[in-house]
Amino acid sequence: MRRPTIPDLAEAAGVSVATVNRVLSGAENVRLATRERVQQAAAEIGFYGLGSIQARVSAARPRLRFGILLLQPHRPFYRNIATAMEEAAAAATGAEVDLRIEFLEDLSPQNVADRALALASDCNAICLTAAVHPVVSEALERIQSQGIPVFAFVSQISVTGQMSYIGLDNWKVGRTSAWTFANICKAPGKIGILMGNPRYRNQEMNETGFRSYFREHAPDFTLLEPISTFESAAVAQEMTEKLLSDHPDLAGLYISGGGISGALAALRSSGKAGKMVVVGYDLTEVTRAALLDGTMTLVISHPLARLARDAIDGMIRACANPGSNQTSIAPFDIFTRENI
Repeated sequence: MRRPTIPDLAEAAGVSVATVNRVLSGAENVRLATRERVQQAAAEIGFYGLGSIQARVSAARPRLRFGILLLQPHRPFYRNIATAMEEAAAAATGAEVDLRIEFLEDLSPQNVADRALALASDCNAICLTAAVHPVVSEALERIQSQGIPVFAFVSQISVTGQMSYIGLDNWKVGRTSAWTFANICKAPGKIGILMGNPRYRNQEMNETGFRSYFREHAPDFTLLEPISTFESAAVAQEMTEKLLSDHPDLAGLYISGGGISGALAALRSSGKAGKMVVVGYDLTEVTRAALLDGTMTLVISHPLARLARDAIDGMIRACANPGSNQTSIAPFDIFTRENI
């Protein structure tokens, strides 16, 4: 079989022979998108100079360092985010991306602010999950004032200026959760609500959407006041045990925050597992097992691979276009034990 030539590559890529020669020589006057198109065509036709083209394309890409600030490393959800971010950075085509990922054990506002400032001092952009607090907002505004893009991931953050958000429409998440209870519970009853921390905007919006659905479509249900778990499994277990003791006629439990493993442990130890409707977030080994054994009814999950790609690509674009809004809202995944 004839070995592909430069004219063959030019035809496959839809460019001129002169453009292919400029890509091969590493000339600067070729757009990155064109270089990447030539590289893709070279791979498809088996062009002998693919390695050289790949090296030229890599050298032409901007080199960027992104800081990722996540919550506690013992929580599977945040470990999964870190993995998705690493994979998205490795696959990014718009830049050579170096990631610095940090996990926060101390979630106090001052520590979050200090770590964000430290990360930003050595990065081109940062992306973080954090609770809304004046100390955190002030630190993020300082970072933005230095021309460093800041992205909120999973949970929106309030600042004076514009901040890109990568995550879900949490109003819809809350209403979808409410729809589940309204349509699966055998009769209207009491619904317990566990929240990690109401300062996380996603959790606050989840509850707002949740309550709005019941007011509009299922007013015969009784929604109990939310109980904070402070993102702790031990606290969630204790609060769930108390909730079950105080309300033995509970019809459902809505787990809208951290500590879900503790809540599930309380349901199992109390003998209530499988006897009430339970909705919570994100498909992990813990929630998968709970769906399979009937402890949970439904899980609403973040599509982490997509969100990570949106975050990495958005930060690349934000570095190239300062001040631009790169907000991306993704559709969420829904799981029951029948489709995991």
